[in-house]
Amino acid sequence: MKFGTKAIHAGVEPDPSTGAIMTPIYQTSTYVQAAPGDHKGYEYARTKNPTRTALENSLAALENGKYGICFASGMAAMDAVMRLFEPGDEILSTNDLYGGSYRLITQIYEPFGLKGKFVDMQNAATIERHITKKTKLIWLETPTNPMLNIVDIKKICQIAKRKKILVCVDNTFASPYLQNPLDLGAHMVLHSATKYLGGHSDVILGAVVVKTKKLADRLHFIQNAAGAVPGPQDCFLTLRGIKTLHVRVEQACRNAKRIAKYLTKHPKVGKVYYPGFKDHPNHNIATEQMRNYGAMVSFDFENDNIKTANKVLKSTKLFALAESLGGVESLIGHPATMTHGSIPKKERMKVGLTDSLIRLSIGIENVDDLIEDLEQAFENI
Repeated sequence: MKFGTKAIHAGVEPDPSTGAIMTPIYQTSTYVQAAPGDHKGYEYARTKNPTRTALENSLAALENGKYGICFASGMAAMDAVMRLFEPGDEILSTNDLYGGSYRLITQIYEPFGLKGKFVDMQNAATIERHITKKTKLIWLETPTNPMLNIVDIKKICQIAKRKKILVCVDNTFASPYLQNPLDLGAHMVLHSATKYLGGHSDVILGAVVVKTKKLADRLHFIQNAAGAVPGPQDCFLTLRGIKTLHVRVEQACRNAKRIAKYLTKHPKVGKVYYPGFKDHPNHNIATEQMRNYGAMVSFDFENDNIKTANKVLKSTKLFALAESLGGVESLIGHPATMTHGSIPKKERMKVGLTDSLIRLSIGIENVDDLIEDLEQAFENI
């Protein structure tokens, strides 16, 4: 089954009682049992809900996995993955990951004995020297947030397999439409479904997809025991968003390519970060492991001029100044003070995340209007 067909049909069946083509919102906390233990698979909604089941099955199909496990947010999903490990274990991660992920590892789990190690992962061959006997998980982002660096999933998974280390890939920036890490050897793929999967900036939800029953059982236990589950309304909205995932992401990618090229030609812009450029680091790997280059573009200004950046951030009319990404509308953000504010400046600067860096989430508006909006914002500097 091709992706566009899976997006619309996978995991979704007509309601058996009414024939409703859309999955109903089962807004219930509990289920009546015919007799003790006779609950037809549903007993309490924290454990299981039919709307959530449909979404989990859909996500598993989109990522070519077997089991989907949904959570109340992307961070709740990551939190569940962290709970797979024990004090003394080490998490090896990229040194330019999302600020919330960095914060969860360093400020929540390091006090409980987990250790985070953050290294440059652009050269997969160098990863092995950072692995120790305590390394139990390699946590990947690709493209990374917000520098859009590309990590070779397949090569790192090959190294991890030899070392018997789990690999989890945060696939939020790419979405299942552009990239499928499980096919490249990852054990787990994680999404902030708030972003491209939901796609309309109206839901908070997270998910992990796996292939093995052993991992699925452990994550389902954590999901139920810790209780960070999404409500049926959020699951319904995400299911609705998934039906147009392929067409939304395709249009957003086309827009991003045009805007990235526009930015490179603008005399007031410094560096432009976009995996679709042939001179972008690991562009060839992006070409191999992705179906397109995504709809995120970052750029900064010469001499790291924060005043210039602030003027642009305040001057756009179509690009909304807001956190998050992946919606139908275009957003503009300032990572240093917004999404990555919890990362110390010294660490940010090591990876090129300057004070003047601006991150764009390109939506599906008419691209000419988006470029015109950026042009009028640049006129103010």
